[in-house]
Amino acid sequence: MQKDKIRKAVIPAAGFGTRLFPATKVVKKELFPIIDRDGRAKPVIQVIVEEATNAGIEEVGIVVQAGDRSLFENFFKSPIKKELFNKLSPQNQEYSQYLQDLGNRITILTQEEQEGYGHAVFCAKEWVKDEPFLLMLGDHIYSSDTEKSCAGQVLDIYEKVNQNVIGLTTMPAEIIHKAGCVTGGWQDLNSMLTVTQVCEKPDIEYARKHLRVEGMAEDQFLCIFGLYVLTPKIFDYLEEHISNNIRERGEFQLTSCLDRLRQEEGMTGYVVKGQCFDTGLPDTYRQTIIDFRNVG
Repeated sequence: MQKDKIRKAVIPAAGFGTRLFPATKVVKKELFPIIDRDGRAKPVIQVIVEEATNAGIEEVGIVVQAGDRSLFENFFKSPIKKELFNKLSPQNQEYSQYLQDLGNRITILTQEEQEGYGHAVFCAKEWVKDEPFLLMLGDHIYSSDTEKSCAGQVLDIYEKVNQNVIGLTTMPAEIIHKAGCVTGGWQDLNSMLTVTQVCEKPDIEYARKHLRVEGMAEDQFLCIFGLYVLTPKIFDYLEEHISNNIRERGEFQLTSCLDRLRQEEGMTGYVVKGQCFDTGLPDTYRQTIIDFRNVG
């Protein structure tokens, strides 16, 4: 596998946000506000894009519903009206230009039909082309425990191992049914793992039998953090599932294709030194607003 610098990030943001209904009837969940560490109110999607660009990503593709394209383009691409611009403080006028510059690095991609997370990722195929890329969830934001950002850590591991990388975090057994989990053997204890299985939302009994990782506390498992570096081979498996209508829970999923990618090319798991904040549920969004401002 040729080693390439990761230039592109893909952020699927085409879900309906059903878990945040009815607020999502008027505001897309990716546009919900977060107070950043600098005290500035930003939409969630901006925080995710900045996580990517601050880690050295040059171009960001955001996958949205066709009907939402104008919303995202308006935020990232359109200058604000002159009369409003004139009301801004000098600092915010300068910040408005920063947003325009950020928008120049963003391409809005569309998912015509909402057919699942794997399908949304597949919609970026033509834009990604034949490059490895950073994949980020559209409703998770991150805070690093080190000077290197969470996305930067995952990109560094790719540079080191030159194969697919999946960011990981430790989760207790009682919530793993909500997450993708992995198992494997440590390359570097509590840090890097040779992944031997990727499993979507396992029940506790299956996890205890098949997903235990040496050296970890009982009923603690390694789950997906929400940051990946993947080769474009993932699109072949997604296309095969879509062409043959292979669905899981009614939709085209990513996890089973990740496991095929692991079998074909190998995959390194990396336990990210940082925290992941979920903005996709009412209670976790509320907690994120409280906690994110104060970390880092």
